[in-house]
Amino acid sequence: MTQPQLQDLLEAGVHFGHQTRRWNPKMRRFIFAERSGIYLIDLQKTLTQLRKAQDLLREVVAQGDNVLFVCTKKQLDVIVRNEADRSGSHWVTERWLGGTLTNFQTIKQQIRRLKELEHGQDEGAFDFFTKKERLQLDRERQKLNRNLEGIKNMTRLPGVVFVVDAKKERIAIAEANKLGIPVVAIVDTNADPDLITVPVPGNDDAIRSVQLITTALVEVISEARKQVPVREAATDAEAYSSYAPESTEADEEDQKRRRPRRKRRPKPEAIAARLQPEQPRTPSKPAPKVLEGGADEAPKAESGSESTPGQEQQSEQG
Repeated sequence: MTQPQLQDLLEAGVHFGHQTRRWNPKMRRFIFAERSGIYLIDLQKTLTQLRKAQDLLREVVAQGDNVLFVCTKKQLDVIVRNEADRSGSHWVTERWLGGTLTNFQTIKQQIRRLKELEHGQDEGAFDFFTKKERLQLDRERQKLNRNLEGIKNMTRLPGVVFVVDAKKERIAIAEANKLGIPVVAIVDTNADPDLITVPVPGNDDAIRSVQLITTALVEVISEARKQVPVREAATDAEAYSSYAPESTEADEEDQKRRRPRRKRRPKPEAIAARLQPEQPRTPSKPAPKVLEGGADEAPKAESGSESTPGQEQQSEQG
């Protein structure tokens, strides 16, 4: 790995900052001087911070975590995308979707939907749809692919986030800080370095400047990845498409070992009982009291009760 020297940074224009009226006072410790209304960055401190950023990236990648590159500037997106692909990292260059880190479960659902559409298009599953339906599905796929192309293989949160413009990508930095993810960023004289774990002061607008710093970091990531392979996230048998893949012998043996599931048998009596209208409940009679001798207590005759047939005959004879 070739470490950039002071002369390389000077030729790439890393020392050029923004206008003096657009500066952030917190960047005072990284500013060398002011020339013609423009602040000049101290390149000695840039080299020091660059080495700290390389050490952090090497440590994170050695633990098996991945790196997420974030740069939504149009003139720099190709550079960042190519360097991220070269190091096997994830990237976001089109637009930062709010909640990409803090609401990652929802992002994973969109990634799953994107893979379903791509798989269906490759397999020709949409050939039987109408022309209008195929057009709608293709537009949905293009929109998802435009925003999620660089992170559609990201199955878990990254170990570190690398940002090119700290002021422009403030939402991504805020989400990373909320989750405790370290941030490495190229900070110009108009940015806030206190929000960055390892700020690298430098020109974040010039193509050569960003190319030099990004390449120096990518080489460290590539070397660390060769020594320690990336730890893949455990996929709990979730398929990204609704199409079943070809079963293997191991899958067939696993199916045989599984206990057969008992089928539920219909119960006509229970179904008929549910369909019958509910009958009104009759009040239950109180249970007879039991005397001390064990015989049931005879109910007392109420006054004015009807006489027996024998009593009626005696009254007629009398």
